[in-house]
Amino acid sequence: MSFVKKRLIWWAVFVACVLMIPLIAMNFSNEMNWDLMDFVIMGIVLFSIGIAYEIIIRKSKNTVYRVAFGLGFLGAFLLFWVNAAVGIIGNEGQDANLLYGAVFVIGLVGALISRFKPKGMSITLYIVALVQMLIPAIAVFVWPPSLISWAPSVIGVFLLNAFFAMLFLVSALLFRRAALNENLTI
Repeated sequence: MSFVKKRLIWWAVFVACVLMIPLIAMNFSNEMNWDLMDFVIMGIVLFSIGIAYEIIIRKSKNTVYRVAFGLGFLGAFLLFWVNAAVGIIGNEGQDANLLYGAVFVIGLVGALISRFKPKGMSITLYIVALVQMLIPAIAVFVWPPSLISWAPSVIGVFLLNAFFAMLFLVSALLFRRAALNENLTI
């Protein structure tokens, strides 16, 4: 069996294992209520991230670069999952949660413009982290807590955004380190 087929099988098994989490949770809680389409969408997203990661890490043997990409993908995936499943600002139906689309667009556009080079990816992830923290700041003025639910609370929303921003910042720092390593080995 070729290396590529083994990696594809590995990603398929990984996706199946991750999707077992909500499937099992549905048996223990009425709050978790996914339909078939939810599983299909999350499976496609997870498998797509896995394939993209496999393609991108083949560009570099630099371990720091690979870890930086993995962490960036992890942050983006968790942001997508949390926002789609329950929403970050209030519930998943709040219009304010649509602002998080900017994080994904900026990340994708920045990655393409930088051609996935470590220095450009570092700058992109710094900007992504900044946008991540600007979203609740903008939302609190456009959709103040008096107009919509800010569950768990305004502070809770800012703390959750800080968690995601920290993932993106650490990824940016790792990309910066990878860029420095790349310059030293030339």
